Amino acid sequence: MAGGKHILGHSRQRVFGTAKVGDRGQIVIPKEARDYYGISPGDTLLLLGDEETGLIVTRPEVLNNLASQILSNVKKEDEHNG
Repeated sequence: MAGGKHILGHSRQRVFGTAKVGDRGQIVIPKEARDYYGISPGDTLLLLGDEETGLIVTRPEVLNNLASQILSNVKKEDEHNG
């Protein structure tokens, strides 16, 4: 059963190990993490960065979902204020 190690007592936050950056800038996502998140060869992942917190690797759908939530909230505010 894939799962990684829970961190800080949160069941949604996990540590799957480390990844070394190769000569061409590539990293290998640990197998346990690929299995857990259903990542397959050829999948596209989104990399977001912040100077203080570093990199986030996620699926592009995460931004679609976030954008939909934001637009939905804006629409609700417009209807409430209109």
